[in-house]
Amino acid sequence: MRLNRFLASCGLGSRRSCETLIKEGRIAINGEVCTNLGHRVCPEEVVTCDDRKLTTRRKAVVLLHKPPGYTSSTLDQEGRQTIFDLLPEEWHHLRHVGRLDRESEGLLLLTNDGDLAQRIAHPRHGLEKEYEVYLDKPFLREKKNVLLRGFPLLEGYAKMESVHFHTRRHATVVLKQGLKRQIREMFLTMGCPVRRLIRTRIGPLTMNDLPSGRWRVLSPSQIDGLEKRLAS
Repeated sequence: MRLNRFLASCGLGSRRSCETLIKEGRIAINGEVCTNLGHRVCPEEVVTCDDRKLTTRRKAVVLLHKPPGYTSSTLDQEGRQTIFDLLPEEWHHLRHVGRLDRESEGLLLLTNDGDLAQRIAHPRHGLEKEYEVYLDKPFLREKKNVLLRGFPLLEGYAKMESVHFHTRRHATVVLKQGLKRQIREMFLTMGCPVRRLIRTRIGPLTMNDLPSGRWRVLSPSQIDGLEKRLAS
């Protein structure tokens, strides 16, 4: 296993951030600093980061049904509740994948695998995220193509992959991007503020009947299915 992948499997971050650790000389193998990005780790080698011995962790992915009113962070500077208030203390080392803003709710993934987190979040892998959107004002359905073509926001050029209106105030939206507050900002630009936003799917994963505020651990087969989707 290449060194950067080994470090990511130990929970040190994405492969790219682990390459930074290697270049900074913070990684040692059998007591010797290693800055070789191409090094392949053998089972008998002892790998350390800042003198702390590293071991690969069993890959864990947790699916959380985030309620509104919780921030997607480990610690909120204003003392507000975070998603980690909903999880067992022994899971506070997990890394949340992307984020849902405080007002939004729905599916959020957490994992101890930094490389998997980076691949899920990065738009180049094209993983679909599906949302139920409820608007404060009726939307003119004939303007749907504007959402599909996209337009520039402060965070970048934003577009939706698909939009299906059930009523003029309720739509199902699919994104492959992950711009900050993208759905809210796009509808606000169109003159229709979002009243409620629920993420219901990430790739092949859905919440099913998971109650708000509860979580479940993905099985190895579910994790494999997610990784195959990312590799396709």
